[in-house]
Amino acid sequence: MDKEPKKNDFYKRRTQPYLTSDQEGLTPTELPKKIGPYKIEALLNKGGMSYLYLGTHPETKEPLTVKVLSKKHLSNTEIVQHFLNEAEIISMTNHPNIIKMFGHGEWEGGLYIAMEYIEGVSLRNYIIQNPLSLKRALGIIIDIAYALCHLHTHGVIHRDLKPENILVTKDDSIKVIDFGISQILTTKPSPDESGQQRLIGTPIYMSPEQKKNPEAVSYPSDIYSLGIIAYELILGKLSHGHVHLSLMPKGIQSILHKCLQPNPKKRYQDIVDFITDVSGYLNSTNLQKDRILGDQLSELSEEFRQIQMTLTPSQPPEWPGFEIGISSFKNLGDAGTYYEFFRLSDDVYGVIMGDPSSKGAESYIATANFRGMIRALYQKTINPKEFITSLNNLLFKDKLGPFFNLNYLLFKPKENLHIYITCGYGNLWYFPCGSNTPENCSTKQIALGSDAEAEFEETTTPWNVGDILLLNSFSSFELPVEETKKWRLDEKEFVRVLKDNVKIPPQQQADNILLKTRLVEKEALQDKSITFISIKRTNYQ
Repeated sequence: MDKEPKKNDFYKRRTQPYLTSDQEGLTPTELPKKIGPYKIEALLNKGGMSYLYLGTHPETKEPLTVKVLSKKHLSNTEIVQHFLNEAEIISMTNHPNIIKMFGHGEWEGGLYIAMEYIEGVSLRNYIIQNPLSLKRALGIIIDIAYALCHLHTHGVIHRDLKPENILVTKDDSIKVIDFGISQILTTKPSPDESGQQRLIGTPIYMSPEQKKNPEAVSYPSDIYSLGIIAYELILGKLSHGHVHLSLMPKGIQSILHKCLQPNPKKRYQDIVDFITDVSGYLNSTNLQKDRILGDQLSELSEEFRQIQMTLTPSQPPEWPGFEIGISSFKNLGDAGTYYEFFRLSDDVYGVIMGDPSSKGAESYIATANFRGMIRALYQKTINPKEFITSLNNLLFKDKLGPFFNLNYLLFKPKENLHIYITCGYGNLWYFPCGSNTPENCSTKQIALGSDAEAEFEETTTPWNVGDILLLNSFSSFELPVEETKKWRLDEKEFVRVLKDNVKIPPQQQADNILLKTRLVEKEALQDKSITFISIKRTNYQ
């Protein structure tokens, strides 16, 4: 039998879209179709006591996470009570830094909790993978503290606050999760529970009093755990239980010293006081004096992230006769997919999507340069072939620049048509109104900047009310055979994903298709950025 994967390896492991045969004797065909009112799409993870499924909300069609208690634990009254307790606690919270609940209850397989699906990584992996500036670390600490403040206001002690139970989302916000052993302070433990002197929690992040008696703790115990997490965030690596406050910036040492007092009465008694002290330090002149070694590198990394956001619009344009949705996953190691929308005249609109062959800092410079070329050229011509040829010549002459995979899409609503050119990788899928079968409008042409003499062909397709287009920057089935070995999403499977999402609004369509692609291709997309743009034709006035 395979060894059970460690919980803290979850974000390193490839996400499996179904149950494998060695998991409790289940076969792939036994993936439940529905749990409660929620349609089940895939298995996200199997833990020691529960399964996490990807589900779909029946009304909004939004993705969500469905947590199911494993059947073998349904007869254990204590584990069942912890599961019900988690549902109760999440349902009574409403805070941007705490996971949101959609519903919970019983189903034919036992008990479930439906929660928001969070696209992100654990804080543990975030600390390992990302250099953090002191300012950014303090910002994360305050966000976690606000989540604790909300819990404590409702009488809830988390009791298992650790980096694995904190997620950093794709937009860098913080979400506290996993309330399986949390305690409502007004609820007294049963005599059997209080008599058990057993360890509940994670020792490295656990306060001394929680190690002694897990059932008799209060708010300062959570503050102790946050103190350890804060130490690791500022240090930039995991502590493994070894804390040396002398390594901390001077202005934060006294704050952490108070958090980590062995005697809970000498700690912060109220998380609000902790937030006040950390916020005061964050906004003081001492912060600049205390900048730790490597802070400039960390800030540069954060500046790259800001540049990445600047190079692409956060919201689609509001064009008459168009409904547009955008969904992107951007890897911090490169500038990601550059895309831009432009209006050339009253009845001509364009979308361009480019992906540089370079990675790292070079990709940011190349993409910014590419953006400048595009903005200069599209003011001069609306002829797609002329535009692409001129752009190719500019890129070829720029010897320092990389190649660019490019998708260029031009709309002429009054003529009821769109024109498309693809160079390198990328695809345009076309759903005529009322059809459930997409057409691939792509043509295989070389990447821009690789050949000054290259000639480019365009495809012209009808563009009528109700038609849907899906533009994507990367396709595994277009890669050379030797590069596709680690990919699982072939063209047939991808078309099935498109069909499953054709009847929902463009933004949800783009989000769902990106999510499904990333779930199936989690390993292959670890170091790649990918973007989907969904465009639906509505009535044009």
